[in-house]
Order: sequence, then C-alpha cells, then structure tokens
Amino acid sequence: MALQISATNPEHPALLLELPWQTPLEEWPEKHLVPLPRGISRHVVRYARAGDEIVAVKELAERPALREYGLLRDLDRLGIPAVDALGVVTGRTDTAGEPLEPVLITRHLGGSMPYRSMFETTLRPATMDRLMDALAVLLVRLHLAGFAWGDCSLSNTLFRRDAGAYAAYLVDAETGELHQRLSDGQRDYDLDLARVNISGELLDLEASGALHPSVDAIEFGTAICDRYRTLWQELTRTSVYPAGKYHYIERRIRRLNDLGFDVAEMQIEHASNGDTVTFVPKVVDAGHHQRQLLRLTGLDAEENQARRLLNDLESWMATQDDYAPGDPPPLPRISSGRGDPHGARPEVLAHRWVRDVFRPTVRAVPYELRGAMDPAEIYHELLEHRWYLSERAQHDIGLDTAVRDYIDNVLPKARETLQPVADD
Repeated sequence: MALQISATNPEHPALLLELPWQTPLEEWPEKHLVPLPRGISRHVVRYARAGDEIVAVKELAERPALREYGLLRDLDRLGIPAVDALGVVTGRTDTAGEPLEPVLITRHLGGSMPYRSMFETTLRPATMDRLMDALAVLLVRLHLAGFAWGDCSLSNTLFRRDAGAYAAYLVDAETGELHQRLSDGQRDYDLDLARVNISGELLDLEASGALHPSVDAIEFGTAICDRYRTLWQELTRTSVYPAGKYHYIERRIRRLNDLGFDVAEMQIEHASNGDTVTFVPKVVDAGHHQRQLLRLTGLDAEENQARRLLNDLESWMATQDDYAPGDPPPLPRISSGRGDPHGARPEVLAHRWVRDVFRPTVRAVPYELRGAMDPAEIYHELLEHRWYLSERAQHDIGLDTAVRDYIDNVLPKARETLQPVADD
C-alpha cells in the first residue's frame, strides 16, 4: 500500500512529506525532533518540526487513528478546547518494505504543558486551585457537548495560561464517544474514571519522589470531581421564582455569563395557579466572553483573557465622548454612557480601542521578550503590572508608564521563563 496523508489543510501534506515516515517513530533522528515535555502514553509519541509548525506525532493502528482524527475534528467544530487534528499517515513501510503503524498528527498547542509536568514542581495552593478549576470546566464543557472522554488524566490534558488562570485542553480523544446527550450514568462513569486516573498518576509521581509532599493524591482527584459537580449544578439546575420576578431569571443568566457560559436556549413555565415561574437553562454554551470579544473586536482569546480585555474596553469606552447612550451596550455592566446621542456605535469604538490602545501596547513589548505569551496574555500582564504600580503609587500611573516599567524591570528578570516552550 502506498504512503497516504489525509490532512485538513492543503499546505500540510507538502510540509509533512519532509518527515521520515519510513523510520519507526522511536528511531526518528534528533534533527526532526523538538524536546518538549509530554505525559505518559500507551503509544509512542514524538514532537517534530514540519516546516514552521511543531506537530505531535502518535503511532497507533489505522482504525483508531482515523477515529480519533474524526473525533478531534468534531470537537473543533463544537468549539471544545482540544488539540487540532492535522492529518493521518497510512501505508507506512520501512526501508526493507516491512509495514509500520500509521500515525496521527496534531498541532502542538503553543505555550502549553501537560498537567502531569506541573506536579513535578513545587505548586502553590492558589496554582492548584486554578488547575483544578480549569480541568473541571473542561470536563463540564465536554459533557455539555455530549462527549464522554473515557480517559481523562493528567497526561492527556494540556494547560496554558489564561489571564492569571489556566485553560485546559483535551489531548487524547482515542477512547472518546460523542453522543447527542450524555445520561447521568455516563457522566458519573466518566467522572469516576477521571478521579481514578488523576489520583493514580499522582500516586505514581509520589512513589517516584517527584510529587511535592503538600499534594494529597487522593484528595486532589476527589476535589476536581467536587468542583465539577458544583459547576454542573449551577449550569443545569431548575429554578423556581415568584411570578412577576422576571429579574430573577435575568440575574441567573448573568451569573452563568460570569462563569463564562451563554444560555443558548431556555424553558420557562408558569404554574397553573400563576404564583410561580420555573426556569430551566436547556442549552448552555461555553465561551461567553470569547464570543463577545470576537464579535466586537475580532480578537480571539481564551475565556479569562477575553473577560479581562472586555473589562478594559468597557473602562476605555466610558471615557469616550462619542459613545451614544441610546446604543445597546456591548457588555452586561456598561452603563448608559455619555456624550452625543448620535455618537459612535459600540462596535466602532471597540475597533478604535484595538487600533489605538491594544495593538500599540502589545507592540511596545519587544518580540524577542514575549516568549510563549500570546498578545492577549501580554496585555493582561501589562494591566496587572499597571494595577500593581498604581496601588504602590496610590494613583493611576497610566498604561504607557506601566509598559515601560514592565519592559525595563520585569521582562529582563523573567526572560528564561518567558522563552518559547519549543526552545526549551
């Protein structure tokens, strides 16, 4: 059988043909490989360069490779945080003509690391909380979309920074199943598998002496499940309110928005006696702030980054004299505005903020010092630094001053940790 590459992008086959497919993955030459941290896997996995891309290459049988490729594309279509599937290579043979296993190719998620690698270092309690929250949110998002993972673990989950928090990404979808809707039993089973896998990996690290003594392996796995159940309950519970108190429904929706979720569909029922109203959020979509930021500015960011950028945009818009009070506010908390009632619409002001504030601020940071941070994370860091300096000075020091101080006094000291992951 001839070598075949099934890819999602017409540019990728040409790049991927440069890789040594006639060599077993375990024996690939160092010149093709990129030394990145990775979790444990039942398959051989390597990071490699394909043109300007860094890709993850995993050897496995043809049927599961094609199945996982399809599932990852489905998750991308559903907007679930997962690695991008680039292609599947079949028909591999070695130089002697002997068959080699097919491979699945995914794009490396820039600036990310496996969850497992974090627990091989000293973790602060606040960092552990953020990691647990991110993993719980990922599991909830998967289950809301009808996806049963079947193999959630520290090795199969990547994280990357998201405005002081972390965003979790699915890496391995080999055992996953996509349904129209998951039953409570399917969710509970998937959650129990996650608890066992996570605690098991932590016990493995503990046995090897790599786990910090402050981390309780069993308690950590259980805590993630507890956070999952709390979030799931908030997103899906039925609420009963007094008739006429419709602002209670709006308040519930705003609370879901604050958690980063949109109510795409809801069910409202009046009691037969007219005394109460029952509200059920039937379809809940994650990425509320991401969608809002993308609609207004065209910027694509993580959820917490988007929340932070929207807050800054809101503050900036309040200072603009041409914001029209009659326009619909782009953000839940924007007040009536000020100035000429025939002023600029929110979308116009938002693009002005991108042009005059966001882009110049990010570009002020030398490219070679940015490391693995994307523009949204850089802007968040600068806002944090501005807040810190302003608190110390007891007055707002302004963004330009904060940027200069950040470049002069923060980035030089942190340069090693800010280098791109691929250069480690």
